[in-house]
Amino acid sequence: MGLAAQTTAPDTAGNPSDAETLARLRLIRSENVGPVTFARLLERYGNARVALEALPGLAGKGGRAKPLRICSRAEAEAEIAELHALGARIICKGTVGYPPLLGHIDDAPPVIFVRGHPGLLSKKAVALVGSRNASVNGRRFARQMAMRLGQAGYLVVSGMARGIDTAAHVGALETGTAAVMGGGVDVCYPRENQDLYDDLIRVGAVCTEVRVGTQPQARHFPRRNRIISGMARAIVVLEAGARSGSLITARMALEQGREVFAVPGAPQDSRVKGSNALIRDGAVLTEDADDVIRVLAEMDARVLNEDRTPSFGGAEAAPVPAGDVDAARGPVMQALGFGPTDIDEIIRETACAAAAVHVVLLELEVAGGLERQAGNRVALIAS
Repeated sequence: MGLAAQTTAPDTAGNPSDAETLARLRLIRSENVGPVTFARLLERYGNARVALEALPGLAGKGGRAKPLRICSRAEAEAEIAELHALGARIICKGTVGYPPLLGHIDDAPPVIFVRGHPGLLSKKAVALVGSRNASVNGRRFARQMAMRLGQAGYLVVSGMARGIDTAAHVGALETGTAAVMGGGVDVCYPRENQDLYDDLIRVGAVCTEVRVGTQPQARHFPRRNRIISGMARAIVVLEAGARSGSLITARMALEQGREVFAVPGAPQDSRVKGSNALIRDGAVLTEDADDVIRVLAEMDARVLNEDRTPSFGGAEAAPVPAGDVDAARGPVMQALGFGPTDIDEIIRETACAAAAVHVVLLELEVAGGLERQAGNRVALIAS
């Protein structure tokens, strides 16, 4: 049975139907809909099909004059066909097979695409990242640490960059490793890692949230990094320079409530200034994989709950009276600015119903006039 003939009800395993998967892909590919907005839309409307129908009205109420670009059914079906031709699997947030911890971050990708062995993504994971210009000793240390973490039962996650990332994947090939890509799931980057990419598809996994065929660009990597840290219980940083992208991943890990480990190095080596700084700031000083394994064993009884899959979609939220929303628009706009403002503060200052405030913010987001920032804050976007 084709996509067009499926219903939107989930199957008995809790997975969305083909039609709902198609609608979710269309929704996240539509203009002004990012991961956070996507989640708010599904919370409000219950499923992606209804949310798609609501988009034009929301954008209009948010002040948008020109039509919103909504991803067409044909465009989404073509993307799905390309993925299927690659043997790639589409996994929706909140469904079986989605990385357990990733679903708990605020901006979790609504869908991810996986080549290789998707079942690996259900394992407890540790991220291992570091310098592209890694030393021989650093690469050897990364391989050994990845091998030991894998033998202890952890999936090793990294970004397939040259240097530390590559060494980590190689070290964990026999036990399980996954690469999070900055481009499409079919695009090997860097090119020199083609053999590693092929090995990952054969015995590991390659995943991304980016459209198939997309070439990696600099702006993709920070978003890629939040998936690397979001999938993992902890992140280990090796040979990170003072301005390394690995430090961005470490910061994201801290924001996500993950444990950060760092391997110390000689102070005169510029490749370790960032990782040494992490240790000064409270990261766990790490001399071997057993340091990581010991701390993770202590974490097992703590707050992170990997057995609970976050729900994604379901019952439509209780309707918010139109009068409440109309009454909230003026005060909310008055409270907003081009600098970040805490949403809870907007609710307190306006004395409007929280549900109505969230609807107004959603309208502004879809219209392209508002962006969400870390820490439950929002800011107007200059036109």
